[in-house]
Amino acid sequence: MTNGAKQMKDDEPVLIARQGTTAILTLNRPAARNAIDDRMRAAIRAALQQVSGDDDVRTIVLTGAGSAFCAGGDIKAMRDRLAARPGRVAFDGWQRQRGTADLVSTLHDSDRITIAAVNGAAVGLGLDLALACDFVVAAPQAVFASSFVKRGLVPDGGSLYFLPRRVGLQLTKELIYSGRTVDAQEAARVGLVDRLATDGALIEETLEYADLFAGHSQAAIALMKSIVSRTFETPLDRIAALGGEAQAIAYTTDEHHAAIEAFLAR
Repeated sequence: MTNGAKQMKDDEPVLIARQGTTAILTLNRPAARNAIDDRMRAAIRAALQQVSGDDDVRTIVLTGAGSAFCAGGDIKAMRDRLAARPGRVAFDGWQRQRGTADLVSTLHDSDRITIAAVNGAAVGLGLDLALACDFVVAAPQAVFASSFVKRGLVPDGGSLYFLPRRVGLQLTKELIYSGRTVDAQEAARVGLVDRLATDGALIEETLEYADLFAGHSQAAIALMKSIVSRTFETPLDRIAALGGEAQAIAYTTDEHHAAIEAFLAR
């Protein structure tokens, strides 16, 4: 993979581009507001696996084509799902849920820094994808909603895990029980997003943000990521043990040796 956009057909559900050490994944169903169907679900996961296999990629930015980040699950696909014969609905749903879980875990567990660049609506599963990233940068026109309740559904893409960790339990309850829309300014105020971008400069400023992490040891970041997300449900002694194991690995890395030599050389 080289700098610049990778050559792909216009109808590819996910576009991949490179800017320096950052891979930019663009959800590419703008006519459907980047709603996720089975094809896009598989394509996002495949794209994440592809760029994570590139040693030169340090950060991954996820964004959307057109006016939306991601409008959630594809409603037409939901209707088709319900048209299946009764004996298949539950099992088909179970298989689809496994696909969603695999996608979210691939994003959340990536050893690269992941940043959602939310250019418009991030609702339902789209909100879940944004929250599965390490950081969220929002354009001024971005809006967020856990809209599952409006479809008679339950959040199924990880926000029942991610939202309380970002905004606390009480606000999580309000957002998932009401399905109300949160604008970018409120999202920044309550900690749902980490940064607000200048109008028209979302990708540029997200790439600048990514540069904060690009020059550091990839091994150290991967080791830290493998531990830090577990801190709320793991006892201190276990976190300390995991940290000790990770540090022992970090001692052996080329990056650590180079940093020590560079410091002493000064």
